[in-house]
Amino acid sequence: MGPALCLVSAACFGALAIFGKFAYDAGVSPSALLLVRFALAAALLWLVLLVRPELRRTDRSPGSGGDPAPGSGGDPAAPAPGVRVFAIAVGLGAVGYAAQASLFFAALRLMDASPLSLILYTFPVLVTVGAVLLGRDRLTARRGIALVTASTGTLLVLAGAGSFHPVGALLGFGSAVVYTVYILVADTIVHRLPPVLLSALVMTGAAGTLAARAAVTGGVDLRLSPAAWGWLACIAVVSTVAAMLTFFAGLRRTGPSTAAILSTFEPVVTTALAALTLGEFLTPLQLLGGALVLSSVAVLQTAPRKAGPTFSATAQGRRVDVRGDLAAHGRGGVAGEPGVDAAEDPRVGRLRETGRTAGQGTGDAGQAGGLQHEPGVVAEPVG
Repeated sequence: MGPALCLVSAACFGALAIFGKFAYDAGVSPSALLLVRFALAAALLWLVLLVRPELRRTDRSPGSGGDPAPGSGGDPAAPAPGVRVFAIAVGLGAVGYAAQASLFFAALRLMDASPLSLILYTFPVLVTVGAVLLGRDRLTARRGIALVTASTGTLLVLAGAGSFHPVGALLGFGSAVVYTVYILVADTIVHRLPPVLLSALVMTGAAGTLAARAAVTGGVDLRLSPAAWGWLACIAVVSTVAAMLTFFAGLRRTGPSTAAILSTFEPVVTTALAALTLGEFLTPLQLLGGALVLSSVAVLQTAPRKAGPTFSATAQGRRVDVRGDLAAHGRGGVAGEPGVDAAEDPRVGRLRETGRTAGQGTGDAGQAGGLQHEPGVVAEPVG
């Protein structure tokens, strides 16, 4: 079930750009799309937390101070989260995720969904570069090759476009950069909160920013057709909440490396759906570029495992994994967008030495602690 859940999550995230295109065709404005998406997703996540209280538990045990509550994502070595942690979680959505999503959907109005999804998927490599620049990891030959491969692939995707839109491409790449910063910042608190609770806080923060922006700019027209509301529901329910929850469930069963590799199915789904429903087709040069981008992520994830400790952390978005000799999202994510995702996730706390578990050499994603030695970064999808 683990791989199947990860693939379902990737398919849900991959459909996001397609639903967005149909929503635009139905008369939905970008501001209405973003506000409804995050507000509805936040409401659904809080409902899940209300029905499943164990998912919001931040204490160290179900009742006696031992291990974390099942599925809570808590760290028995970490203190209970304070107001600052919750404030940062809300701020991640209010600033980072709101900005990333705004750039993504602005780019979606200007360019096809397929190349945009491939441009966005450069964020795993960007996270690797960011981790190296921040001293959280070291640059290896494998990472260098992956970086060059991803950069070459992105250039081929752009060069192979029949009608290149520079502003759209710039907005798409800006979305990937913002999502990278979001992941690296979120990596400072992710170990302090259960993943579903963190996702709900991020969505709430994003919805708050977009609601405030709508109030300042004169409001958002929500007098939409039933078809438009249907596409908005698909974006919030399928490509945000369902995508995130199935990713978390799959991640717990497969481990971070397998989940990260399977998440590369996301842009493949976007490309296939765009061809079937929108009549968008990648040129042979773009297909080659897309293969290079996705292979760079796989290369980072399939590095030989060392006998020493591994490090992992989660972001609410698409997922990215950097540990020892490997680096690569979520969506998390808060994810792809971006629940990196990540969720993400996306698909996104300070890093903790997780050691080897069950002989796998991987720690439990979503349970990170203090920074030690050569940290790794895992970002899980948010969408």
